[in-house]
Amino acid sequence: MRTGPGPVSRTFGAAGRAGASVWLGAAHAVGAVARSIGQSARDLEPEHRRDGAGLFILGLAVVVAAAVWWQLPGSVMEFARSMTAGAVGKVGWLVPLFLVYAGWRTLRDPERNGPAGRQVIGWTAFGLGLLGIVHIANGNPEPQLGDASNLQEAGGAVGYVTSSLLLDLMQTSYVVVPLLVLLAFFGVLIITATPIYQIPARLGALRDKALGRTPAPEGAEPAALGRSRRHARTDDDDIDPDMGDPAYDSPVLSDRELKKRRRRKVATDTDSEDGTDVGVDLFADAPTEVTPVVVDDSEHAEPPPHTPLPERVEQLALSGDIAYSLPANEVLKAGSVHKAKSKASDAVVDRLTQVLDDFGIDAQVTGYTRGPTVTRYVVELGSAVKVEKVTALSKNIAYAVASADVRILSPIPGKSAIGIEIPNTDKEIVSLGDVLRSSTARADHHPMVAGLGKDVEGGFVVANMAKMPHLLVAGATGSGKSSFINSLITSILMRSTPDEVRMIMVDPKRVELNAYEGVPHLITPIITNPKKAAEALAWVVREMDMRYDDLANFGFRHIDDFNKAVRAGKVEVPAGSERKLTPYPYLLVIVDELADLMMVAPRDVEDSVVRITQLARAAGIHLVLATQRPSVDVVTGLIKANVPSRLAFATSSLGDSRVILDQPGAEKLVGQGDGLFLPMGASKPVRVQGSWVTEAEIHQVVKHCKAQLEPTYVEDVTAPQQSKRELDDDIGDDMELVVQAIELVVSTQFGSTSMLQRKLRVGFAKAGRLMDILESRGVVGPSEGSKARDVLVKPDEIDAVIATLEGGA
Repeated sequence: MRTGPGPVSRTFGAAGRAGASVWLGAAHAVGAVARSIGQSARDLEPEHRRDGAGLFILGLAVVVAAAVWWQLPGSVMEFARSMTAGAVGKVGWLVPLFLVYAGWRTLRDPERNGPAGRQVIGWTAFGLGLLGIVHIANGNPEPQLGDASNLQEAGGAVGYVTSSLLLDLMQTSYVVVPLLVLLAFFGVLIITATPIYQIPARLGALRDKALGRTPAPEGAEPAALGRSRRHARTDDDDIDPDMGDPAYDSPVLSDRELKKRRRRKVATDTDSEDGTDVGVDLFADAPTEVTPVVVDDSEHAEPPPHTPLPERVEQLALSGDIAYSLPANEVLKAGSVHKAKSKASDAVVDRLTQVLDDFGIDAQVTGYTRGPTVTRYVVELGSAVKVEKVTALSKNIAYAVASADVRILSPIPGKSAIGIEIPNTDKEIVSLGDVLRSSTARADHHPMVAGLGKDVEGGFVVANMAKMPHLLVAGATGSGKSSFINSLITSILMRSTPDEVRMIMVDPKRVELNAYEGVPHLITPIITNPKKAAEALAWVVREMDMRYDDLANFGFRHIDDFNKAVRAGKVEVPAGSERKLTPYPYLLVIVDELADLMMVAPRDVEDSVVRITQLARAAGIHLVLATQRPSVDVVTGLIKANVPSRLAFATSSLGDSRVILDQPGAEKLVGQGDGLFLPMGASKPVRVQGSWVTEAEIHQVVKHCKAQLEPTYVEDVTAPQQSKRELDDDIGDDMELVVQAIELVVSTQFGSTSMLQRKLRVGFAKAGRLMDILESRGVVGPSEGSKARDVLVKPDEIDAVIATLEGGA
């Protein structure tokens, strides 16, 4: 018969269960404290964690030095001596020096250290190889039973294990020692991040540094080699392999593609006729990028290296024997330090995960990339899960994260994942100086390279304006459109000289661009009158035709090829001609408000813009059109079709986003520089936080440029075209009536044919003809049915309009 447990066993069982409960409770408490400390440590800034690690290593170096070098008494010192000598043997005397060096590198030069895993592998390989060699060199002693003191006179326990393992396998030290040398050499290569094929270049750099030599620029040919190649090419009819644009060209500069592209040739011709250094040929090969991907700098979590920009001094052909120096890079200040992680972003991950769990969707938030303004959270779907299940939750996600500006990408370009872009609560400032000091901007010396900002992954976005070839910018008031225009102009002033880039600025608002008045890059004062702006665009068309005439006459397809040939002296003018050929500069036309121009002279402006955008790329003429009203009457179909690159800031409606981008998305932007950049050839826009440049920085850059050189204006840029005078013959003897009609319409600011009939006592046909003449002279706008016409001339301009009319009639 089976009986139950007795009282004693029941007592011991209850005590055991109570003890187990107490033990588990204590274990959970200790674990919770440890996890909270670890979580707090992870929340520290990377700089603080790195400083703590460096200081800990320095403290450990002090303890080991006190134990090994100075033989101080005490249990802690004895333990440190035993551990050091027992582990590495004779090499223990060098351990404090190694720890000091490691701590100094961690505190002082973290960028050169590279990833922690690489350092661990490198130092481990180097240590194993070195200690094995030391142990064999000291007779390869073996530990005795209960006594391992003889190991301390050789390579220690680590050296003994390494050497004995290889000796047991190879049976001879003549093979083991070379293997250990190779292992230590491999560790040195890993520590210094030096591939074997770069060893000669690294040794040459160290030699040049020791001897105080200046290394040659990367990609530069030796002078003798350059001369031999020029002498070898005796036939001037040889085809230049560098002519023309490369395949799959893109305006966006990619850091990865810059490393793969062919090295740019550097001009070696010095000692020009006037004794100055010609320098680098900036019209050499343009960068050859394959895809319009955004710049992805290798160090997202650290600010860009603020190394000085290379000083370039060019000889200006347009103003005589004058040396022009670019503004110093210290003028543009640094921005905020980029944060790869934050508590707010981690909390959003938890909320997104909760939303997906609540709706029963098999998906997981696998990570995020934090940008200066928004963070993109990566969501990967399970098998047989429709993408629409996640995209349909946009309002629920916006509710969960307490933000109305949620944008969903399905999929992320180049990834099999969905991107959810959510604005950051703690935004960062993207400084133009940081963008121009990035590795990608410094690697390309093209004068039309401009810094746009940062993408959602924290990478710098830099674009070549010459490859857009034209850009349409739109955004509501306060969206960052004017800040982008300032960054664009400042980038050009920082990187180019007036003989490389000339500019025409149109500012109908009269307050946005007046800070740049008088810079030597301008070919005409800043234009504020919309009518003169239309005349300036017509002048650009004439300039474009003149450049194309030269290209056709001399047999070139692009202005870059023509300029290179002119600099090389390979272009000769016809016999008897007194013309002196000079390189053509790039011409950048910036219109800050297209809507004002389209209101004053829509037909003329549209015709000029369309003709320029259709043809001007090869002539080196590029347009930047900005407007805060991207409606179909401002951004017409012809203008959109011929301006392939778009930059949309925050718009007020979905319709405006479709006009500028041909797709939604701009209405979800958060403003203040947050934009969508769609370069030529791209299918998906890139989200960019525009770079910021302060008014003080603009003032310093402009002051430096104006101190270098006075502007050289072209007089006929804003002169009226003769073609607009074709109707002057129709005025005939009605000049007095036309003048009266102008005075009447301008003074009353009311343009109506019936009013002219009543006031001037003329018939309907005569009044209609007078109104047509006023429209052709830009006094009134086009007819809009039964509505009165818009009067485009202010009362204080009436005298100038009448004087121009009477002088040209």
